[in-house]
Amino acid sequence: MEPLAYLDPRSGRTWPLDAPRWCGDAQEPLLLTDLPGIGPGDIDRGERSLWRYRAALPPLAGAPISMGEGCTPLVPRAFNGGSVPRALAGATALLKCEWFMPTGSFKDRGASVMLSLLRAQGIGAVLEDSSGNGGAAIAAYAAAGGMRAKIMVPASTSPAKTVQSRASGAEIELVPGTRQDCADAALREAASIFYASHNWHPFFLQGTKTLAYELWEDLGFRAPDNVIVPCGAGSNVLGCGIGFAELLRAGQIAAMPRIFAAQPAHCAPIAREFLDLDPVPAQPTIAEGTAIAQPIRMRECIGVLRLSQGGAVMLSEAEIGEACLDLARTGIYVEPTCAQAAAAFARLLAAGTIRPEQTTVVVLTGSGLKATPRIAELLGVAL
Repeated sequence: MEPLAYLDPRSGRTWPLDAPRWCGDAQEPLLLTDLPGIGPGDIDRGERSLWRYRAALPPLAGAPISMGEGCTPLVPRAFNGGSVPRALAGATALLKCEWFMPTGSFKDRGASVMLSLLRAQGIGAVLEDSSGNGGAAIAAYAAAGGMRAKIMVPASTSPAKTVQSRASGAEIELVPGTRQDCADAALREAASIFYASHNWHPFFLQGTKTLAYELWEDLGFRAPDNVIVPCGAGSNVLGCGIGFAELLRAGQIAAMPRIFAAQPAHCAPIAREFLDLDPVPAQPTIAEGTAIAQPIRMRECIGVLRLSQGGAVMLSEAEIGEACLDLARTGIYVEPTCAQAAAAFARLLAAGTIRPEQTTVVVLTGSGLKATPRIAELLGVAL
């Protein structure tokens, strides 16, 4: 087997892993070359974190930066009763509760693996651009690993959204302009501090792929029929694609699950491309965590959706808000951003794209505590 390497999936060019890098020589987004996958006997069952799948990850010298991330609950929810939408009647979804993480979102998977590997490569200070969960995760895991973190955020960002990163000791820089202006500024800053972007670095996807391994283990070492994920830049789409492909190569599953990306209609570049719809300018959305107007790995995300015979769903603001409150009224308090995956479940059932008797996982990525003002608006409550 060839040594593991950075890979430009569009040209096939590779670079050795021994030199830290976050992109190709011409700023191409990178992945890693294929890993073989693992079987049940390779799981470290004494480890209560995603590092139980360490044998499936790139080699790491020394201890990882870990705070118990992963091993999140998989909660069945049966939809019955008079108030249940007709499309959901008799259906059961398995809710993967990814907000049960140290910083309250799924981004901890990627942050733990990415920063562990970068620290082992000698990186001691990292740069991230994120106004939300990504920045909070990078700040927290950098603090846990004795690393310095700088987080660049749009100047218009609510101070409440950066408190978590500030509390972890990260330096916060406010960038005038849009979210894209902030990303562009980070690219320029990357000349002076290593750019450990959750959107760019391929090690982050090695962390998100552990979701696939965890679902496989949760379900008695089999794959679900369908996985529905909220999608912005696509790190969970790509992570599931990478992880389940490894399990398929290892002979541990018979077929890939169908992977579906849920996006807000106000900002749905991946869904529009998949559905062959004309692009439209992005608008503000209640699902702000997935409001990525220019995802850098759109081609790769579309490839995963097609390879898995899955699809994409665009949700209205009303559908997203209703799904958020519906979940809360069953005890599941999550961000509107990830509630759209539950709204997509209803839409896919109504269309007959998925069936009630199938095993369908709805991935819920962030705590409702992250979006208190938004949820208060939905409830008509003044703060």
